[in-house]
Amino acid sequence: MLLQQLYRHQYLSRDQARTALIRIAREQCNPAETAAFLSAYNMRNINLEELKGFRDGMLELCHSVDLASCRTIDVCGTGGDGKDTFNISTLSAFVIAGTGIPVAKHGNYGVSSISGSSNVMQYLGIRFGKNGSELRKQLDTAGICFIHAPYFHPGMKAIAPLRKQLGVKTIFNMLGPLSNPAQPACQLVGLYSLDLMRLYQYIFQDEGKQFCLVHSISGHDEASLTSDLRCVNNRGEKYYSRQEISPLEINEEDLSGGSTVADAAHIFMSVLEGKGTPAQNEVVIINSALAIQVYYPELSLYDAKQKAAGSLYNRRALAKFNLLKNLS
Repeated sequence: MLLQQLYRHQYLSRDQARTALIRIAREQCNPAETAAFLSAYNMRNINLEELKGFRDGMLELCHSVDLASCRTIDVCGTGGDGKDTFNISTLSAFVIAGTGIPVAKHGNYGVSSISGSSNVMQYLGIRFGKNGSELRKQLDTAGICFIHAPYFHPGMKAIAPLRKQLGVKTIFNMLGPLSNPAQPACQLVGLYSLDLMRLYQYIFQDEGKQFCLVHSISGHDEASLTSDLRCVNNRGEKYYSRQEISPLEINEEDLSGGSTVADAAHIFMSVLEGKGTPAQNEVVIINSALAIQVYYPELSLYDAKQKAAGSLYNRRALAKFNLLKNLS
């Protein structure tokens, strides 16, 4: 029994992990077994072979999306940090698109948070593309496409209610950024732990992906500016003090996403329309800048921040959102 292996703190092989995920997705395990398996990784760390195996299973079951002719970037976090911040990475995706960088944003409904990226997009009237041709049209028209995970990972549909009931991070938080069906050439990923950051680094380096991995020492799976920040990219590691990257003093309550999807949507549009608070704007800009640096590694962080700020304050990010919405 694989569960017994986990409870004995024994690691699974890559193939065992792949097989386990496929069996769970195909509902070949009873709900109790699945719940126990999903929560086991809150009690012990995952290793590299297990993470690779789970990812193999996810990609084997998903409907792939061919956007290879366009060098795209994704920006997302693992979630599971328990911070309930506003939709920083989704806002950053539109800011990045506003600088002319094509974005293939992978998103889902919130599981351990109140409002995931899909929740807020749906609330605001974005229609999700259901196949590669619709996503390509979004990308060609708006410079950004939104890849709603349930449409492209049908095997995960049966697990979603159980994940919601558990209400804690599971292996699927670890897998979300690794399983974008478009497999973009560039990624900015926020991670809730330094251990997981190291595993992502190994995987992305092996693939030759352009990447930046970020983890705030306060525990946020993004550059929250509430604490110092650790970044890992193709050039190595960088530790930023909070004062190095922003003049603002930002507290966790400044980043609250509200208590409902409606609250999250209101914050989202306020930022895009130039009515965000200084803290909200600054956090979106720094995360966007780190992603812009992935795409244009020759840029300094200062220059990348200037490009991001121009996209947000000159309403180019809002224009990208409206173009995407008009396709709906």
